[in-house]
Amino acid sequence: MGNLMGSWRYRDPSTVEECDSTWETDSESDEPQPGEEDSGISESISPTDSGKCAEQLVSPQQLGDSQESTAKMKRSFYAAKDLYKYRHNYPNYKEPRQPTEYRNLRFYMNKIPLVPDGIYIEEILNKWRGDYEQLEHNHTYIQWLFPLREQGLNFYAQELTQVEIKEFQSTREAKRRFLLAYTVMLDFFGIALLDKNGNVSRASNWQDRFQHLNESQHNYLRITRILKSLGELGFESFKPPLVRLLLEEALVEGTLPNMLHSALEYFVYTLRDRAQRRELLRFAQQHYQPPEDFIWGPPRRKRGPAAVKPGAEQDKSTAKTKSAKEDAGKGPASPETEGVQGEAEEEEEEEEEGSLGAWNARKREEHSAKCSPEGKGEGKSQGDRKEHADPAPL
Repeated sequence: MGNLMGSWRYRDPSTVEECDSTWETDSESDEPQPGEEDSGISESISPTDSGKCAEQLVSPQQLGDSQESTAKMKRSFYAAKDLYKYRHNYPNYKEPRQPTEYRNLRFYMNKIPLVPDGIYIEEILNKWRGDYEQLEHNHTYIQWLFPLREQGLNFYAQELTQVEIKEFQSTREAKRRFLLAYTVMLDFFGIALLDKNGNVSRASNWQDRFQHLNESQHNYLRITRILKSLGELGFESFKPPLVRLLLEEALVEGTLPNMLHSALEYFVYTLRDRAQRRELLRFAQQHYQPPEDFIWGPPRRKRGPAAVKPGAEQDKSTAKTKSAKEDAGKGPASPETEGVQGEAEEEEEEEEEGSLGAWNARKREEHSAKCSPEGKGEGKSQGDRKEHADPAPL
């Protein structure tokens, strides 16, 4: 058994559907189910375990009423795969064998500066808050403030390891500074942290900052990194309030329309809990315009032959029978039978007999009396023979 498990190899997902398990267990309820969370702890997780979602691969952005432009757009496979790996703890990632240097933790303990700028965490927390020019144009600090288990643009920043993550989460001083760094960036975006549960709201300077955030789209990458880092360092519960606020501003208030694509394609999918993702996507679907272009909702269930209602199938059979009679020159259906839907063959035959007159009825009875009901179908009525020879379509 050990050899079989050891020889198993992780296979990267190859489609958006394989990357996204958001609606896999959807039953129109947000009740969390066993195994509902989309965060793996082991180092090898099969892509099939992450679920498949038959979402429509069309435009992720609101591009007006042009069907041609919508048809050319798809959900980003790069984004789906990136967030899939994050939610599943980087299943193809191998921890370094050499002892970790804990550089991220030591930076947050104010023992080493970030490289290459040589700035300590306390200086950022005390002097950079409100210095929007510095926060906007410096591109080396964000990888140190919000470390991940993946390499960023600053190659001097060290990736997190699982060992360092556990050490960080158990270090009170590091976590305190991490939350302060989070508030510095929220203020830069025009958002205020309200409490220790992660609830957020507009800051007093939200108008100017939202206008800047709507135009400075490279900050959307920073928000994705911040959300990922929150989850890595023990603040997963802080994600939903922030993503909900950004969706409201983009969809309802209209203050951050340029952020909508990133919010739906990236921000929502940093959440490891499927039920939380579904709740946010349902909220977005209620306000998305045009609604038919919303591609992040539950997959549309395909209706097969078994899904057709029996009454509707009988309607088709009745219409087919009437059409055949009219083509054969027998005239239209009688007023008694016209417009009746979903009736059985026997009832239709009785009404037909009444309309054709007593003579036909007597002839049929005489013919039935001469034939044995135990024979090979000769004793069956005309309606029964027709039903056997020409069944209703499946």
